[in-house]
Amino acid sequence: MAVLLSLVALAGLWVESQINPSAHPGRVVDVTIPEGSSTDSIAGRLVADRVISSSFWFRVYLRLHGGSHFDAGVYALREHDSYPAVVKALSGPEVSRALVVPEGFTVSQIAARVGALPGHSTAHFLAVADGGTVRSPLEPVGSTDLEGLLFPDTYTVTPGETDAAILGQMIARFDQVASRIGLAQAPTSVGVSPYQAVIIASLIEREAKQTGDRPRVGEVIYNRLAKGMRLQIDATVLYALGPGHTGLSAADLRVSSPYNTYLVTGLPPGPIADPGQAALEAALHPSTGDYLYYVVVQADGTEAFSATLAGQEANIALARGRGLAG
Repeated sequence: MAVLLSLVALAGLWVESQINPSAHPGRVVDVTIPEGSSTDSIAGRLVADRVISSSFWFRVYLRLHGGSHFDAGVYALREHDSYPAVVKALSGPEVSRALVVPEGFTVSQIAARVGALPGHSTAHFLAVADGGTVRSPLEPVGSTDLEGLLFPDTYTVTPGETDAAILGQMIARFDQVASRIGLAQAPTSVGVSPYQAVIIASLIEREAKQTGDRPRVGEVIYNRLAKGMRLQIDATVLYALGPGHTGLSAADLRVSSPYNTYLVTGLPPGPIADPGQAALEAALHPSTGDYLYYVVVQADGTEAFSATLAGQEANIALARGRGLAG
């Protein structure tokens, strides 16, 4: 019995050492909690940042003491801190907010996320984005359209930060990536202007679901442009129709818009989304070949490519047989 009691006591001391590891916590670290994070993922992030040493006992502590809901944001915590101190910090005002911009988002979708941050509104962000006071070096002369020129990434938004400053972060990040991958050399590498390369990258971003398909979608776009063929890209029609449209009817394909590539030959006048680095690289380095068509043939979005209309029709038949094409 004495041995058992000793083991229980030792176990209790060990658990206590997890909850209150030190009277003197370590250095301050900024811990980012992304939007929609689960308790498990938050605990794992705290372990990775050396704030706590056991995600299991932290989750047990939360179940026993409550406080398992934490807002997204960036929090100042300390390495090897006590569980009560960590929970208090995560439950209090954040140092800043984490703004996550996924690849393929539009300015409108980004505005909705910014509008969810304290002190911001969707309408004001859109007004600043469209107002022409915040500009990208890649914008055509006379344009106030930042679509496609805000880089998808996770940004830190500090309390009181203006919408113009947030846009400036995104533009600066885009320019940094563009410089690194050689976007300025688009006229010599692929025969289009840097802005046109961004337009093509946005089409690739919205059309290619699998990374390996991106260069081939780029190949199709360039080949069709070279032949004077209409691009006939569904994503451009959806952009023309506006937010909320997820499917296309025959009538939709006849919508009058410069973005409707079923009716207009050549590129749309601007990007239809904000492309990530992989899509930008695919626009600058498309695969080489004679592909002119593609269609999704697998449930994960994998596409089949073809150089002939007959090949495309065969791929469409395959997709329909799998319940993937209308």
